[in-house]
Amino acid sequence: MTAQFTIRSARPKLLVLLVAACCGAMLAPAFAQRPAPTKAKQQYQVSTLPGLGGTSSGGNSINNQTWAAGYSRLAGDQTRHAALWRSGSLSDLGTLGGPNSSVTWNVKNTQGIIVGISQTVDPEPRGEIWSSFNFYSGPFRSGFINLGFVWENNQMRGLPNFPGGNNGFATGANNLRQAVGWAENGVEDPERCVSPQVFQFRPAMWSLGPPDQIHELPLITGDTSGAATAINDNGQIVGISGICDQAVGRHTAKHAVLWENGTVTDIYPNAPAPWWNTPTAINQRGDIVGFAGDPLYVNGDILHGFMWTREDGVRELKPLKHRTPEHVDSEPYGINNNGQAVGISCDADFLDCRAVIWNHSSVPTDLNDFKGDFPAVLTSAKDINDNGEITGRAADPILGLTAYLAVPLSGK
Repeated sequence: MTAQFTIRSARPKLLVLLVAACCGAMLAPAFAQRPAPTKAKQQYQVSTLPGLGGTSSGGNSINNQTWAAGYSRLAGDQTRHAALWRSGSLSDLGTLGGPNSSVTWNVKNTQGIIVGISQTVDPEPRGEIWSSFNFYSGPFRSGFINLGFVWENNQMRGLPNFPGGNNGFATGANNLRQAVGWAENGVEDPERCVSPQVFQFRPAMWSLGPPDQIHELPLITGDTSGAATAINDNGQIVGISGICDQAVGRHTAKHAVLWENGTVTDIYPNAPAPWWNTPTAINQRGDIVGFAGDPLYVNGDILHGFMWTREDGVRELKPLKHRTPEHVDSEPYGINNNGQAVGISCDADFLDCRAVIWNHSSVPTDLNDFKGDFPAVLTSAKDINDNGEITGRAADPILGLTAYLAVPLSGK
Protein backbone atom coordinates (compact mmCIF):
# COMPACT_ATOMS: atom_id res chain seq x y z
CA MET A 1 0.00 0.00 0.00
CA THR A 2 1.35 3.44 -0.92
CA ALA A 3 -0.07 6.65 0.48
CA GLN A 4 0.89 10.13 -0.67
CA PHE A 5 1.81 12.65 2.01
CA THR A 6 2.88 16.22 2.44
CA ILE A 7 5.90 16.71 4.66
CA ARG A 8 5.19 19.07 7.50
CA SER A 9 8.10 21.43 7.20
CA ALA A 10 9.41 22.11 10.64
CA ARG A 11 11.61 25.13 10.48
CA PRO A 12 15.38 25.23 10.93
CA LYS A 13 17.75 23.30 13.10
CA LEU A 14 18.90 19.93 14.17
CA LEU A 15 17.68 16.36 14.32
CA VAL A 16 18.87 12.78 14.26
CA LEU A 17 17.89 9.12 14.47
CA LEU A 18 18.35 5.97 16.50
CA VAL A 19 20.29 2.86 15.71
CA ALA A 20 22.87 0.83 17.54
CA ALA A 21 26.52 1.46 16.77
CA CYS A 22 28.73 4.25 15.60
CA CYS A 23 30.57 7.46 15.63
CA GLY A 24 32.69 9.32 17.99
CA ALA A 25 35.82 11.12 18.70
CA MET A 26 38.74 10.82 16.37
CA LEU A 27 42.03 12.52 17.03
CA ALA A 28 44.12 14.44 14.53
CA PRO A 29 46.15 11.53 13.14
CA ALA A 30 43.01 9.60 12.31
CA PHE A 31 41.48 12.58 10.56
CA ALA A 32 44.44 13.13 8.29
CA GLN A 33 42.92 10.95 5.55
CA ARG A 34 39.26 11.53 6.37
CA PRO A 35 36.82 13.95 4.78
CA ALA A 36 36.86 17.42 6.28
CA PRO A 37 34.54 17.53 9.30
CA THR A 38 31.28 19.39 8.93
CA LYS A 39 30.35 22.23 11.23
CA ALA A 40 29.52 21.15 14.76
CA LYS A 41 26.51 23.46 14.96
CA GLN A 42 24.72 22.51 11.77
CA GLN A 43 21.14 23.75 11.64
CA TYR A 44 18.36 21.38 10.51
CA GLN A 45 14.92 21.50 9.03
CA VAL A 46 12.90 18.79 10.74
CA SER A 47 9.79 17.16 9.31
CA THR A 48 7.34 14.67 10.77
CA LEU A 49 7.00 11.53 8.67
CA PRO A 50 3.38 10.30 8.39
CA GLY A 51 2.21 7.05 9.92
CA LEU A 52 -0.15 4.23 9.01
CA GLY A 53 -2.94 5.32 11.34
CA GLY A 54 -1.61 4.35 14.78
CA THR A 55 0.01 6.43 17.51
CA SER A 56 3.63 5.33 17.14
CA SER A 57 6.20 5.23 14.35
CA GLY A 58 9.96 5.44 14.07
CA GLY A 59 12.70 5.79 11.49
CA ASN A 60 15.59 3.36 11.91
CA SER A 61 17.43 3.59 8.59
CA ILE A 62 18.24 6.16 5.94
CA ASN A 63 20.33 5.61 2.79
CA ASN A 64 21.99 8.09 0.44
CA GLN A 65 18.83 8.28 -1.68
CA THR A 66 16.96 9.60 1.38
CA TRP A 67 14.95 6.40 1.68
CA ALA A 68 13.96 6.34 5.33
CA ALA A 69 12.72 3.02 6.67
CA GLY A 70 11.40 1.80 9.99
CA TYR A 71 7.96 0.97 11.28
CA SER A 72 4.53 2.41 11.95
CA ARG A 73 1.61 1.13 13.99
CA LEU A 74 -1.65 0.55 12.19
CA ALA A 75 -4.95 2.10 13.28
CA GLY A 76 -6.00 0.55 16.55
CA ASP A 77 -2.35 0.12 17.66
CA GLN A 78 -2.60 -3.67 17.73
CA THR A 79 0.19 -4.26 15.21
CA ARG A 80 3.07 -2.49 13.47
CA HIS A 81 4.27 -2.84 9.88
CA ALA A 82 7.59 -2.14 8.23
CA ALA A 83 7.38 1.28 6.59
CA LEU A 84 9.33 3.07 3.86
CA TRP A 85 9.31 6.81 3.26
CA ARG A 86 10.63 7.86 -0.17
CA SER A 87 9.99 10.45 -2.87
CA GLY A 88 7.02 11.98 -1.13
CA SER A 89 5.20 8.73 -0.36
CA LEU A 90 4.73 6.31 2.51
CA SER A 91 4.73 2.60 1.70
CA ASP A 92 3.38 -0.11 3.97
CA LEU A 93 5.77 -3.00 3.25
CA GLY A 94 3.29 -5.53 4.63
CA THR A 95 4.21 -8.80 6.37
CA LEU A 96 4.96 -12.43 5.58
CA GLY A 97 1.41 -13.28 6.59
CA GLY A 98 1.64 -12.64 10.32
CA PRO A 99 0.58 -9.61 12.36
CA ASN A 100 3.85 -7.64 12.67
CA SER A 101 6.89 -6.57 10.67
CA SER A 102 9.59 -3.91 11.07
CA VAL A 103 12.85 -2.51 9.69
CA THR A 104 14.95 -2.39 12.83
CA TRP A 105 18.58 -1.61 11.86
CA ASN A 106 20.47 0.44 9.24
CA VAL A 107 19.90 -0.75 5.67
CA LYS A 108 22.39 1.10 3.49
CA ASN A 109 21.49 -0.50 0.14
CA THR A 110 20.77 2.07 -2.59
CA GLN A 111 19.53 -0.35 -5.26
CA GLY A 112 15.98 -0.85 -4.06
CA ILE A 113 16.47 -3.47 -1.35
CA ILE A 114 15.10 -3.23 2.19
CA VAL A 115 15.58 -5.93 4.84
CA GLY A 116 13.93 -6.45 8.21
CA ILE A 117 11.87 -8.87 10.26
CA SER A 118 8.34 -10.20 9.92
CA GLN A 119 6.08 -12.70 11.57
CA THR A 120 4.63 -15.45 9.43
CA VAL A 121 1.19 -17.00 9.75
CA ASP A 122 2.73 -20.19 11.22
CA PRO A 123 2.51 -20.70 15.01
CA GLU A 124 5.84 -20.84 16.89
CA PRO A 125 6.11 -24.58 17.75
CA ARG A 126 8.42 -24.34 20.81
CA GLY A 127 7.00 -21.28 22.55
CA GLU A 128 10.04 -19.08 21.84
CA ILE A 129 9.50 -15.33 21.87
CA TRP A 130 12.66 -14.87 19.76
CA SER A 131 14.72 -11.73 19.19
CA SER A 132 11.88 -9.96 17.38
CA PHE A 133 9.65 -9.71 20.47
CA ASN A 134 11.15 -6.41 21.61
CA PHE A 135 10.71 -4.83 18.17
CA TYR A 136 6.96 -5.38 17.93
CA SER A 137 3.97 -3.97 19.80
CA GLY A 138 0.45 -4.91 20.77
CA PRO A 139 -0.89 -8.31 21.87
CA PHE A 140 0.71 -10.31 19.04
CA ARG A 141 4.40 -9.75 19.74
CA SER A 142 5.04 -13.49 19.94
CA GLY A 143 3.33 -16.76 19.05
CA PHE A 144 4.33 -16.83 15.38
CA ILE A 145 7.45 -17.96 13.56
CA ASN A 146 9.53 -14.91 12.69
CA LEU A 147 11.81 -14.59 9.65
CA GLY A 148 14.20 -12.08 8.25
CA PHE A 149 12.77 -10.59 5.06
CA VAL A 150 13.94 -8.97 1.85
CA TRP A 151 11.73 -6.40 0.13
CA GLU A 152 12.44 -5.50 -3.49
CA ASN A 153 10.35 -4.79 -6.57
CA ASN A 154 7.42 -4.09 -4.23
CA GLN A 155 7.43 -7.65 -2.89
CA MET A 156 8.48 -9.16 0.45
CA ARG A 157 9.99 -12.62 0.76
CA GLY A 158 11.29 -14.54 3.75
CA LEU A 159 14.95 -15.48 4.15
CA PRO A 160 15.95 -19.10 4.86
CA ASN A 161 17.18 -20.31 8.26
CA PHE A 162 19.85 -22.87 9.02
CA PRO A 163 18.66 -26.48 8.88
CA GLY A 164 16.34 -27.32 11.78
CA GLY A 165 15.83 -23.72 12.91
CA ASN A 166 12.50 -21.93 12.96
CA ASN A 167 13.29 -18.24 13.43
CA GLY A 168 15.50 -15.66 11.76
CA PHE A 169 16.31 -11.93 11.86
CA ALA A 170 17.73 -9.64 9.12
CA THR A 171 19.46 -6.37 9.90
CA GLY A 172 21.34 -4.84 6.97
CA ALA A 173 22.13 -5.14 3.26
CA ASN A 174 24.86 -3.77 1.02
CA ASN A 175 25.01 -3.13 -2.73
CA LEU A 176 26.60 -6.51 -3.47
CA ARG A 177 23.28 -8.28 -2.87
CA GLN A 178 24.38 -9.48 0.54
CA ALA A 179 22.23 -9.28 3.66
CA VAL A 180 23.16 -10.08 7.26
CA GLY A 181 21.48 -11.06 10.51
CA TRP A 182 21.09 -14.28 12.50
CA ALA A 183 19.11 -17.50 12.34
CA GLU A 184 18.41 -20.56 14.46
CA ASN A 185 20.22 -23.80 13.66
CA GLY A 186 17.97 -26.35 15.37
CA VAL A 187 20.52 -27.26 18.08
CA GLU A 188 18.90 -27.36 21.52
CA ASP A 189 21.11 -25.86 24.21
CA PRO A 190 19.36 -26.04 27.61
CA GLU A 191 22.53 -25.14 29.53
CA ARG A 192 23.14 -21.86 27.71
CA CYS A 193 19.72 -20.88 26.32
CA VAL A 194 17.45 -19.07 28.77
CA SER A 195 13.85 -20.25 28.58
CA PRO A 196 11.74 -19.78 26.54
CA GLN A 197 14.63 -19.72 24.04
CA VAL A 198 15.38 -23.31 22.96
CA PHE A 199 17.69 -23.27 19.94
CA GLN A 200 21.13 -21.86 19.35
CA PHE A 201 21.43 -19.25 16.61
CA ARG A 202 24.34 -18.24 14.42
CA PRO A 203 25.42 -15.05 12.64
CA ALA A 204 24.30 -15.24 9.03
CA MET A 205 25.08 -13.69 5.67
CA TRP A 206 22.60 -14.28 2.85
CA SER A 207 23.60 -14.12 -0.79
CA LEU A 208 20.45 -12.68 -2.29
CA GLY A 209 18.94 -14.42 -5.28
CA PRO A 210 16.41 -15.60 -5.64
CA PRO A 211 17.13 -18.21 -4.59
CA ASP A 212 18.52 -16.70 -1.40
CA GLN A 213 21.33 -18.72 0.18
CA ILE A 214 22.38 -18.59 3.84
CA HIS A 215 26.01 -18.74 4.98
CA GLU A 216 27.20 -19.14 8.57
CA LEU A 217 29.81 -16.71 9.95
CA PRO A 218 32.44 -18.03 12.40
CA LEU A 219 32.23 -17.35 16.12
CA ILE A 220 34.97 -16.59 18.65
CA THR A 221 36.45 -19.90 19.83
CA GLY A 222 34.32 -21.40 22.60
CA ASP A 223 31.19 -19.40 21.74
CA THR A 224 27.97 -21.05 20.60
CA SER A 225 25.66 -18.29 19.33
CA GLY A 226 25.94 -14.90 17.72
CA ALA A 227 24.46 -12.31 15.38
CA ALA A 228 25.50 -10.00 12.54
CA THR A 229 24.19 -6.45 12.76
CA ALA A 230 25.59 -4.50 9.78
CA ILE A 231 27.54 -4.87 6.52
CA ASN A 232 29.30 -2.46 4.14
CA ASP A 233 30.08 -2.60 0.42
CA ASN A 234 33.50 -4.08 1.12
CA GLY A 235 31.85 -7.12 2.62
CA GLN A 236 32.98 -6.22 6.15
CA ILE A 237 30.41 -7.37 8.70
CA VAL A 238 30.01 -6.51 12.39
CA GLY A 239 28.08 -8.21 15.15
CA ILE A 240 28.29 -10.20 18.36
CA SER A 241 29.59 -13.57 19.56
CA GLY A 242 28.76 -15.33 22.83
CA ILE A 243 26.23 -17.84 24.13
CA CYS A 244 22.55 -18.46 23.38
CA ASP A 245 21.19 -16.76 26.54
CA GLN A 246 17.86 -14.98 25.89
CA ALA A 247 18.39 -14.36 22.15
CA VAL A 248 18.53 -10.61 22.84
CA GLY A 249 22.05 -9.31 23.44
CA ARG A 250 23.31 -9.69 26.99
CA HIS A 251 25.63 -12.75 27.17
CA THR A 252 25.26 -13.37 23.43
CA ALA A 253 27.13 -10.07 23.13
CA LYS A 254 30.17 -11.19 25.11
CA HIS A 255 32.38 -10.18 22.17
CA ALA A 256 31.96 -7.27 19.75
CA VAL A 257 33.32 -8.66 16.50
CA LEU A 258 34.31 -7.83 12.93
CA TRP A 259 34.18 -10.39 10.12
CA GLU A 260 36.43 -9.81 7.11
CA ASN A 261 38.32 -12.08 4.71
CA GLY A 262 36.78 -15.15 6.29
CA THR A 263 38.03 -14.42 9.82
CA VAL A 264 36.44 -13.11 13.00
CA THR A 265 38.16 -10.51 15.23
CA ASP A 266 37.21 -9.29 18.70
CA ILE A 267 37.45 -5.51 18.30
CA TYR A 268 36.94 -4.76 22.01
CA PRO A 269 38.91 -7.45 23.87
CA ASN A 270 39.23 -5.27 26.98
CA ALA A 271 35.56 -4.37 27.24
CA PRO A 272 34.55 -3.42 30.81
CA ALA A 273 31.95 -6.20 31.04
CA PRO A 274 31.36 -9.53 29.24
CA TRP A 275 27.88 -8.57 28.11
CA TRP A 276 26.02 -6.20 25.74
CA ASN A 277 29.13 -5.42 23.65
CA THR A 278 27.32 -4.68 20.42
CA PRO A 279 28.48 -3.00 17.20
CA THR A 280 25.50 -1.31 15.56
CA ALA A 281 26.87 0.16 12.33
CA ILE A 282 29.90 0.21 10.02
CA ASN A 283 30.72 2.71 7.28
CA GLN A 284 32.58 2.15 4.01
CA ARG A 285 35.92 3.02 5.64
CA GLY A 286 35.41 0.24 8.18
CA ASP A 287 34.77 2.60 11.09
CA ILE A 288 32.43 0.97 13.60
CA VAL A 289 30.10 2.33 16.27
CA GLY A 290 28.22 0.52 18.98
CA PHE A 291 27.73 0.21 22.72
CA ALA A 292 29.32 -1.77 25.55
CA GLY A 293 27.91 -3.16 28.77
CA ASP A 294 28.45 -1.76 32.24
CA PRO A 295 29.96 -4.09 34.89
CA LEU A 296 27.19 -3.12 37.33
CA TYR A 297 24.28 -3.79 34.98
CA VAL A 298 24.15 -7.30 33.55
CA ASN A 299 20.69 -6.68 32.08
CA GLY A 300 21.84 -3.73 30.04
CA ASP A 301 20.23 -1.01 32.12
CA ILE A 302 23.17 1.28 31.38
CA LEU A 303 25.23 1.14 28.17
CA HIS A 304 28.28 3.07 27.00
CA GLY A 305 28.82 4.14 23.40
CA PHE A 306 32.06 3.58 21.53
CA MET A 307 33.69 4.03 18.15
CA TRP A 308 36.31 1.67 16.76
CA THR A 309 38.71 2.59 13.98
CA ARG A 310 41.63 0.61 12.64
CA GLU A 311 43.94 3.54 13.38
CA ASP A 312 42.89 4.29 16.95
CA GLY A 313 41.08 1.24 18.26
CA VAL A 314 38.21 1.88 20.68
CA ARG A 315 37.23 5.38 21.79
CA GLU A 316 34.37 6.21 24.12
CA LEU A 317 31.33 8.13 22.87
CA LYS A 318 30.00 9.88 25.93
CA PRO A 319 26.49 10.96 26.98
CA LEU A 320 25.41 14.59 27.21
CA LYS A 321 26.86 16.72 29.98
CA HIS A 322 25.13 19.16 32.31
CA ARG A 323 21.71 17.48 32.19
CA THR A 324 19.29 17.18 35.08
CA PRO A 325 18.85 14.36 35.83
CA GLU A 326 22.41 13.43 34.88
CA HIS A 327 22.84 11.45 31.67
CA VAL A 328 24.82 8.23 32.08
CA ASP A 329 23.75 6.11 29.08
CA SER A 330 25.00 6.60 25.49
CA GLU A 331 24.04 4.43 22.51
CA PRO A 332 25.21 5.24 18.97
CA TYR A 333 23.19 3.55 16.21
CA GLY A 334 24.36 5.00 12.92
CA ILE A 335 27.50 6.33 11.25
CA ASN A 336 28.09 7.84 7.82
CA ASN A 337 31.17 7.96 5.62
CA ASN A 338 32.07 11.40 7.00
CA GLY A 339 32.57 9.91 10.47
CA GLN A 340 29.45 11.46 11.98
CA ALA A 341 27.59 9.19 14.40
CA VAL A 342 24.09 9.51 15.83
CA GLY A 343 22.20 7.85 18.65
CA ILE A 344 20.75 8.55 22.07
CA SER A 345 21.82 9.93 25.44
CA CYS A 346 19.72 9.11 28.53
CA ASP A 347 19.53 9.44 32.27
CA ALA A 348 19.69 6.33 34.47
CA ASP A 349 15.91 5.86 34.52
CA PHE A 350 15.43 6.63 30.80
CA LEU A 351 12.97 9.38 31.66
CA ASP A 352 14.99 11.93 29.70
CA CYS A 353 16.41 10.65 26.39
CA ARG A 354 17.72 12.89 23.65
CA ALA A 355 18.71 12.39 20.03
CA VAL A 356 22.39 13.26 19.70
CA ILE A 357 25.19 13.49 17.16
CA TRP A 358 28.86 12.81 17.80
CA ASN A 359 30.43 15.11 15.21
CA HIS A 360 34.11 14.12 15.25
CA SER A 361 34.12 14.35 19.02
CA SER A 362 33.64 12.03 21.97
CA VAL A 363 31.21 14.60 23.38
CA PRO A 364 27.76 14.64 21.74
CA THR A 365 25.54 17.50 20.65
CA ASP A 366 21.84 17.52 21.51
CA LEU A 367 19.98 17.72 18.20
CA ASN A 368 17.10 19.45 19.96
CA ASP A 369 19.27 22.56 20.22
CA PHE A 370 19.31 22.86 16.40
CA LYS A 371 15.80 21.90 15.28
CA GLY A 372 14.32 25.37 15.17
CA ASP A 373 10.71 25.60 16.33
CA PHE A 374 9.87 22.00 15.49
CA PRO A 375 7.48 21.24 18.37
CA ALA A 376 8.37 17.61 19.13
CA VAL A 377 11.25 16.46 21.32
CA LEU A 378 13.76 14.44 19.32
CA THR A 379 14.18 11.43 21.59
CA SER A 380 16.34 9.22 19.36
CA ALA A 381 18.50 9.35 16.26
CA LYS A 382 18.84 5.99 14.52
CA ASP A 383 20.72 6.64 11.31
CA ILE A 384 22.53 9.30 9.28
CA ASN A 385 23.42 9.28 5.58
CA ASP A 386 26.34 10.90 3.76
CA ASN A 387 24.28 14.04 3.17
CA GLY A 388 23.94 14.45 6.92
CA GLU A 389 20.23 13.63 6.85
CA ILE A 390 18.98 11.94 10.01
CA THR A 391 15.98 9.85 10.96
CA GLY A 392 14.71 8.62 14.30
CA ARG A 393 11.78 9.10 16.63
CA ALA A 394 10.27 12.19 18.23
CA ALA A 395 7.71 12.73 20.99
CA ASP A 396 5.09 15.08 19.59
CA PRO A 397 2.64 16.69 22.05
CA ILE A 398 -0.24 16.15 19.60
CA LEU A 399 0.75 13.28 17.30
CA GLY A 400 2.42 11.04 19.87
CA LEU A 401 5.60 9.12 18.97
CA THR A 402 6.48 9.86 15.36
CA ALA A 403 9.19 9.18 12.82
CA TYR A 404 11.06 12.24 11.63
CA LEU A 405 13.47 13.41 8.95
CA ALA A 406 16.11 16.06 9.75
CA VAL A 407 17.72 17.75 6.74
CA PRO A 408 20.82 19.99 7.14
CA LEU A 409 20.32 23.58 6.06
CA SER A 410 23.07 24.81 3.79
CA GLY A 411 25.05 27.82 4.85
CA LYS A 412 24.21 27.35 8.52
